Amino acid sequence: MSDVIQPDLDLAASLFEALSSATRRGRGIVRDSYGAGEQAAHDLVRSAAAGVGLEISVDAIGNLFTTLPGRDRSAPRIIMGSHLDSVPQGGNYDGAAGVVAGLCVLSAMRRARVVPKCDLSVMAIRAEESAWFDIAYLGSGGAFGLLDPACLSIARSDNGLTLEATLKQRGFDPQPIRERRRLLDPSRIRAYLELHIEQGPTLVARGLPAAVVSGIRGCKRFRNARCTGEYAHSGAVARPYRRDAVAATVAFLHHMEAVWVRQEEEGADLVLTAGELYTDPTMHGPSKIAGETRFVLDLRSLSEATMDSVAAEARAAAARISSAYRVHIDLGATSDSPPAVMDPRLRSRLMSLLDRPFEMASGAGHDAAIFAKVGIPSAMIFVRNEHGSHNPDEAMTLEDFAVGSRSLLELLTDFPL
Repeated sequence: MSDVIQPDLDLAASLFEALSSATRRGRGIVRDSYGAGEQAAHDLVRSAAAGVGLEISVDAIGNLFTTLPGRDRSAPRIIMGSHLDSVPQGGNYDGAAGVVAGLCVLSAMRRARVVPKCDLSVMAIRAEESAWFDIAYLGSGGAFGLLDPACLSIARSDNGLTLEATLKQRGFDPQPIRERRRLLDPSRIRAYLELHIEQGPTLVARGLPAAVVSGIRGCKRFRNARCTGEYAHSGAVARPYRRDAVAATVAFLHHMEAVWVRQEEEGADLVLTAGELYTDPTMHGPSKIAGETRFVLDLRSLSEATMDSVAAEARAAAARISSAYRVHIDLGATSDSPPAVMDPRLRSRLMSLLDRPFEMASGAGHDAAIFAKVGIPSAMIFVRNEHGSHNPDEAMTLEDFAVGSRSLLELLTDFPL
C-alpha cells in the first residue's frame, strides 16, 4: 500500500501554516494549555479532519479523537498522536508535528479508499506541557485515570484560575479526574505511535532526517538542594577557616560531572544537569563569602538502576564534601518519574523502514510514556529539527517530516503486533 499512496503533505503544509498564523504571538507560539491558543489548534485540527471525512469525538477532559473506521470495529484500535499545546513563546512543531503526521497518514488512506483492519485514530492530547499548570501529562494521564484529584486545585501560571475552573470554563468535565475514572481502556488500544521533533542536536549533528526512539528517560530530581555555610568577609578569612557554600557547591557539581563521565565510559545511559544554582541576592555581595546556595540536580536515564546508583553517589559525595568544606549540603528528597522503554517489536520494524536506521533515547518526556506505563505497546519517531525546542526557532523541514510520516504509514501496512 505504501508504494501506491504517500502521506498527504499538502495537508501538512497547510495545517502547519494555519497553526502558526492562529497561535503566533510576537516571535513565538502560544498555545496555552486549556486556553485560547490550544483551543484554536484543536479547532483547526478538527476542521481538517472533518474535511478529510474522519469520525470526530471529544472526551470529557477535551482530548480530541479523529478516526478512520476499520473493517473490524470491535477490535482494539491503533492510536497515533501527540499534544497541541506549547510552552510560552515556543515553536510551531513541538507536539503538533505528531498530530499533523497522523492526519496526513489517515488522509492518504482515506483518499486511496483503504479500509484498515481496525480503527485508526489520531489523538490530539490536551495539556502535555506542564508550564501552564505544573502538572505533567495532564491530558493523557487524565484519560487513563492516573491524575491525583488534588491537581484540580492547581492554578494556571498566568491567570490564577484553577484547573477545575478552567475545565468548566472550556465546557469540559473535571469529574473523571476527581473520580480517577478511565476515559480510555488500555485493553481496547492495540498500540500507540507518536512522531515528534527531536528537541536536541543529535540528528542535526549526524545529518539524519529521522530516528527511532529506544525509550523515554526517567528522571530523579533533587528539586530543593541546599548548601549552608557561613557568611564572612572575603578578605578576612583564610581558607582553613572558611565555610564557603559556593566553593563547596562547585566542588560537589564538579564531582558529579566526573561521575557522569565515568558512567558514560562504562556504557551507561545518563544525563546530569544543574538547571538552577543561585545565592541569596539579599545576602550575597562581591566582598562576602557566601553562606548559602540553593540548586537543583536533575538525573535522567533509561535505567532505573543507573539513576538509583548515581543518586546514592550524590548523597555520599554531599556528605564527604560537606565535611571537607565545613558546610552542610542537604540534597533533600527526590521527585521521580520512571523510564519508559518503547516496544521492541515496533522499534525493530521502524528501524527496518528507515534508509539510514538510527536509534536514540529521548531525554524529554512525551505522552508515549503514559501509554507505555499502562501497558500499551508504544513507539516513537524523532524528526530532525534545528535550534532545539521550547523556543520560537524550531525548524523542521517538510522533507524530514515526510520521512517520519512515511515510516508511520508503512508501519501500519504490516503491523508487527
